[in-house]
Amino acid sequence: METFDYKEAVARLEKIAEKVEDPATGIEDIDKYVKESNDLIEKCRAYLRTVREKIDTSFK
Repeated sequence: METFDYKEAVARLEKIAEKVEDPATGIEDIDKYVKESNDLIEKCRAYLRTVREKIDTSFK
Protein backbone atom coordinates (compact mmCIF):
# COMPACT_ATOMS: atom_id res chain seq x y z
CA MET A 1 0.00 0.00 0.00
CA GLU A 2 1.26 3.44 -0.95
CA THR A 3 1.86 5.94 1.84
CA PHE A 4 0.21 9.32 1.33
CA ASP A 5 2.50 12.32 1.77
CA TYR A 6 0.39 15.41 2.45
CA LYS A 7 3.27 17.88 2.02
CA GLU A 8 4.21 16.31 -1.29
CA ALA A 9 0.61 16.48 -2.48
CA VAL A 10 0.33 20.18 -1.58
CA ALA A 11 3.63 20.89 -3.36
CA ARG A 12 2.32 19.08 -6.46
CA LEU A 13 -0.91 21.10 -6.33
CA GLU A 14 1.15 24.30 -6.26
CA LYS A 15 3.10 23.16 -9.33
CA ILE A 16 -0.14 22.27 -11.11
CA ALA A 17 -1.52 25.74 -10.35
CA GLU A 18 1.60 27.30 -11.90
CA LYS A 19 1.19 25.17 -15.02
CA VAL A 20 -2.52 25.96 -15.38
CA GLU A 21 -1.87 29.69 -15.00
CA ASP A 22 0.89 29.61 -17.64
CA PRO A 23 -0.49 30.89 -20.97
CA ALA A 24 1.79 28.45 -22.82
CA THR A 25 -0.03 25.45 -21.33
CA GLY A 26 -2.37 23.86 -23.87
CA ILE A 27 -6.03 23.21 -23.14
CA GLU A 28 -5.52 19.44 -23.36
CA ASP A 29 -2.83 19.69 -20.69
CA ILE A 30 -5.06 21.86 -18.50
CA ASP A 31 -7.71 19.13 -18.57
CA LYS A 32 -5.10 16.59 -17.45
CA TYR A 33 -3.91 18.90 -14.65
CA VAL A 34 -7.45 19.56 -13.44
CA LYS A 35 -8.15 15.84 -13.21
CA GLU A 36 -4.91 15.24 -11.33
CA SER A 37 -5.59 18.12 -8.95
CA ASN A 38 -9.11 16.84 -8.23
CA ASP A 39 -7.62 13.47 -7.28
CA LEU A 40 -4.98 15.07 -5.06
CA ILE A 41 -7.54 17.34 -3.38
CA GLU A 42 -9.75 14.36 -2.55
CA LYS A 43 -6.76 12.50 -1.08
CA CYS A 44 -5.80 15.56 0.97
CA ARG A 45 -9.35 15.89 2.30
CA ALA A 46 -9.42 12.20 3.26
CA TYR A 47 -6.05 12.54 4.99
CA LEU A 48 -7.19 15.61 6.93
CA ARG A 49 -10.43 13.87 7.98
CA THR A 50 -8.38 10.94 9.28
CA VAL A 51 -6.05 13.24 11.22
CA ARG A 52 -9.01 15.14 12.68
CA GLU A 53 -10.65 11.87 13.76
CA LYS A 54 -7.43 10.74 15.46
CA ILE A 55 -7.17 14.05 17.29
CA ASP A 56 -10.83 13.98 18.33
CA THR A 57 -10.44 10.40 19.58
CA SER A 58 -7.31 11.16 21.58
CA PHE A 59 -8.98 14.07 23.42
CA LYS A 60 -12.10 12.18 24.45
